[in-house]
Amino acid sequence: MKYSAPIRVLLLVLLVPCLAACQETPETPETPATPATQETASQALPRTPSPDGASVYIISPRDAASGIPAGEVTVVFGLKGMGVAPAGIDFPDTGHHHLLVNAKETPRLDIPLPADDNHIHFGKGQTETTLNLEPGTYTLQLILGDKNHIPHDPPVMSEKVTITVK
Repeated sequence: MKYSAPIRVLLLVLLVPCLAACQETPETPETPATPATQETASQALPRTPSPDGASVYIISPRDAASGIPAGEVTVVFGLKGMGVAPAGIDFPDTGHHHLLVNAKETPRLDIPLPADDNHIHFGKGQTETTLNLEPGTYTLQLILGDKNHIPHDPPVMSEKVTITVK
């Protein structure tokens, strides 16, 4: 079937973004997307508003849990008042999880969250993960990021959970 030049252009304009969106992003907790790091980002960026009453929390493990066997520890995320959407998807009142593991301080809230061993991104919309933990004490905290990995305004951030792995 032959199409006129304007129709071909319109089809390309409509199909290219759809095809790009269908490509699977190789983002996992081990190989996150590469948002700007806190060291290289110097200017604050626009923040997405969060709805009143939105909260994020860690369902499991519980705060002060001790005697957790070393090895694979499953962390289950909870979210109230918002939905989960993958990074890059702009849908109202949604975001995706970032897990802070033994983060020494709260990251900047006006730029994309860093991606490293202490700041794990879940840009595909995952709601749990399994960490391989050696014996020791760990702090875990969730923070929701918008489509660009930037925390919402006000931030949707959990309380810290402290666990002891034996």
